[in-house]
Amino acid sequence: MTITTTAERETDAALVALGDALRAGGYRFTTITPATHERVNRRPGNARARSPRDVFGWSRPFGPGVLPDRIVRLMDAAGVLDRGPDGWRSRVRFSCYDGELFVHSAFPTTAPDAVFFGPDTYRMANAAIAEIESRDRPVRRAVDIGCGTGAGAIAVAKRAPGAEILAVDINPAALRFARLNAELAGTPHVRVCRSDLLDGVDGDFDLIIANPPFMIDPAGRAYRDGGPHGHELSLDIAAAAAGRLATGGTLVLFSSSGIVEGRDPFHDAVAGRLAGTGLTWAYREVDPDVYGEELDGPAYAHAERIALVLLTATRV
Repeated sequence: MTITTTAERETDAALVALGDALRAGGYRFTTITPATHERVNRRPGNARARSPRDVFGWSRPFGPGVLPDRIVRLMDAAGVLDRGPDGWRSRVRFSCYDGELFVHSAFPTTAPDAVFFGPDTYRMANAAIAEIESRDRPVRRAVDIGCGTGAGAIAVAKRAPGAEILAVDINPAALRFARLNAELAGTPHVRVCRSDLLDGVDGDFDLIIANPPFMIDPAGRAYRDGGPHGHELSLDIAAAAAGRLATGGTLVLFSSSGIVEGRDPFHDAVAGRLAGTGLTWAYREVDPDVYGEELDGPAYAHAERIALVLLTATRV
């Protein structure tokens, strides 16, 4: 159980109030990949913010007069207004998904404890929603492993209002954002707690979802680095889930694989890891070619493409 101080509760309340104020003002923003984000920000005229979307979506510097005074006061109260020599900046972003607003780390996400939100968040949460809608039995207990912003857990909670929904992570910043995002979304049955995979929670689950770090990241950023081959953490999640799925329970795992001469090493590794578990599973490419810029670096010099993949495994 997380114990917060009075000051922390006050800053949290201000951050939730900031999100509510942005939503009431019609704020909308879809977060894109870091490479596209950087490219758009380099365009002429995009160096400084002129609107709330520029401040809280594009993470551009701004000055007095760009935002309403009430928004600036809430930023100050929440501790997310950075007054630097090149202008003011927001230390957080707000992104839209599924009719909700999610707070997460500002761009660029270079800090060791950065909390990522982007296209893969949308894809994973959409896959979780599709699984719920296709099930012939209700979800009574679910967990989002490595929950980040909690977007997946919240999407599940909205469609399973009577269920126990857990959002687990080892990053304190992620746990905080997930808790605040659950408050913003009005899903109090999302329980946020620290857990390394499933080690910190007990019992079986009808649904386990995960969008873990799945890249080979020489910088070793926690939100991005999936291990020496990019898929080690995904394999560990598959193994952990295999022992914790209830009868009829399903794992929805969104990951990636660097394809080498037409061979998918993650698929081969998953087949070995799930052998003998009694699970039935399916595996497909969601997108055959993403993050092409990574192929220029040494980490993916061996790969011909990077594919996004979706693994679903069910205990029948």
